Amino acid sequence: MNKPRVACIQMASSPNVSANLLEAGKLIEQAVDEGARMIVLPENFALMGLHEQDKLGVAENEGQGPIQDFMQRIAHRHGIWLVGGTIPIRASEDKVMATCLIYDDKGECAGRYDKIHLFDVHVPGSDETYLESNTISAGTHPLVIQTPWGRLGVAICYDLRFPELFRRMAMSGMEMLAIPSAFTQRTGAAHWEVLLRARSIENQCYTLASNQGGYHINGRETYGHSLICEPWGQVIACIPGGSGHAIAELDMEKLQHIRTSFPVLQHCRLIQEPSV
Repeated sequence: MNKPRVACIQMASSPNVSANLLEAGKLIEQAVDEGARMIVLPENFALMGLHEQDKLGVAENEGQGPIQDFMQRIAHRHGIWLVGGTIPIRASEDKVMATCLIYDDKGECAGRYDKIHLFDVHVPGSDETYLESNTISAGTHPLVIQTPWGRLGVAICYDLRFPELFRRMAMSGMEMLAIPSAFTQRTGAAHWEVLLRARSIENQCYTLASNQGGYHINGRETYGHSLICEPWGQVIACIPGGSGHAIAELDMEKLQHIRTSFPVLQHCRLIQEPSV
C-alpha cells in the first residue's frame, strides 16, 4: 500500500467525444494491465474542439452526462482511482467550468476541482492566442483529498505557473500532486519540465503530470512529455510523444524520509507585506 503504481495518460484528443472516450478507455486499460492503481487523464481529454465554443455544446451538469458516466464506470470496473482530466461542467448559459473530477475505486466521485487560473495569453514568438475566459468561469478553491496512499492535490495546466497555489496545498498536507494539462508545444518546450520539477522540489511531493501530446485537428500542437516526478526533483517516468502512458511506483516512505531529514515545509514562514 505504501508503493502504489500510478500512470499518466497521454493522448491527442479530437473534436469527437465518442472517439476520445474510446481512446482514453484503451489507454487506461493498458495502464491497468501494468498494475496502475491511480491514473491521471489529460486536460480536455474528452474534447479538443475546433473552436473554443464547442465545449458549450457538450457541457454536462455535475453528476450526469456521458463523460461522467464513462469515468465512473471505468474507475469502478478496473478498481482504480481516476483523476479525470478536465471536462466542461455547466456554469451558466454561455460558460462552463474546466472541472477535474476524481473518482475512487468504487466509481464514487471523491472530489471536484475547478481550474482557477485561466489561459488568457498571446504566446511569445508565435501567432497563438488563447482566451479561455471567453467560455470558462474561473474556480476559486484549491483541492486536497485523502486517498488510500496519501493526500492528493489537483491543479490544471496554467495553474502550474502560480507556486502560491501549491504551497497552500502543501500546507494542507498534500503528498501527491496531479496536474492534467494541455501545454502547447512552444510553452511546453520552454517551461514544462522545469516547472513540474520545481513544484515537486518546493513542496516535497510526487507530481503526476498528464499532458496532451501531438497534432490536433484544430491546428494546435501540444507538447506531450507526460511525466512523474519524485520529491527530490528527479523525473522517474516520461513519455515524450505519441499516445500512451508514463507509469511509476511511488515510494511514500521515501517521501516521508525526505520531509523528515530535509524539513523545508516545517521551515516555511509567511511572507509579510514590505514596510513602506
